[in-house]
Amino acid sequence: MRINAADLRLSQLRAYLAVAEYLHFSQAASALGVSQPTLSGAIAALEETLGTRLVERTTRRVMLTTAGERLVARARAVLDAVDALVDEAAAAGRPFSGTLRLGIIPTVAPYLLPVLLRGLRESYVDLEIEVHEEQTGSLLEGLNAGRLDVGLLALPTELRGLAEIPLYDEDFVLVTHDRHPMAGRETVAGVEFGDGPVLLLEEGHCLRDQALDICRETSARVGTATRAASLTTLVQLVAAGLGITLLPRTAVAVETTQTGLSVSRFVDPAPSRRIGLVFRESSGRSSEFSLVGKRLAEVIGESALPVRVPAIA
Repeated sequence: MRINAADLRLSQLRAYLAVAEYLHFSQAASALGVSQPTLSGAIAALEETLGTRLVERTTRRVMLTTAGERLVARARAVLDAVDALVDEAAAAGRPFSGTLRLGIIPTVAPYLLPVLLRGLRESYVDLEIEVHEEQTGSLLEGLNAGRLDVGLLALPTELRGLAEIPLYDEDFVLVTHDRHPMAGRETVAGVEFGDGPVLLLEEGHCLRDQALDICRETSARVGTATRAASLTTLVQLVAAGLGITLLPRTAVAVETTQTGLSVSRFVDPAPSRRIGLVFRESSGRSSEFSLVGKRLAEVIGESALPVRVPAIA
């Protein structure tokens, strides 16, 4: 059967990709801002047009069929091309205007957003910033699916098709309760905090993976029974004497104001992370996003944040 491309609807492709991303009809419908019946109707219409089943739905789970998995990349390429066309036309008429959908990881958002948003508003008065705080995996999926325009997260992502602009490097510090043997020390060596246990964030946070790497290098004992969903909770657990933890320096001023905590810097070379701006290379606004990234690096460099801004070519 010959498929008439004119019968395809962009709304159907967006519905299909949303279901492919979330594997959950309610969440996909919410992400698109439509009702579940509308979403189901769009999927059914697309399947009828293509003459193949794309989604398998039971009372317990949603999954893609073999054909559905094969067509995800093609559908995404089509929507990327259409979005690029629209974005390019809009950018040509009014660059740095419209909506910028910014994804940002939770271990950066509370500490950088005040500085970054102020800098963006001052530099691009016609740009409307839409902020989405998400863990790394969800953020990267959102970028690839076109749900997000740019993302602020730890580098490198090591994913093809994404451009990366480094914004800053920051060291980690050691946080202990005030009765810990190392409490009150201005600096410590990495090998010295092996008596833990080191408390970590829950699965899904890239900061957890970075902390695990540091623990492996220093043979530190990781606390496996207790995990936190946020840095705020993590610090509260440390204050209660359940262990020690690592914090990025940008979080120290916000998270360690309570009594009962001690913060120590690591001697050089201190463990650190790099945060950057990421966006799709295929985006019609890639040149605009690149300039936004460079401006953000300048804003961070002009701030009082305890970070190092690398040179940007």
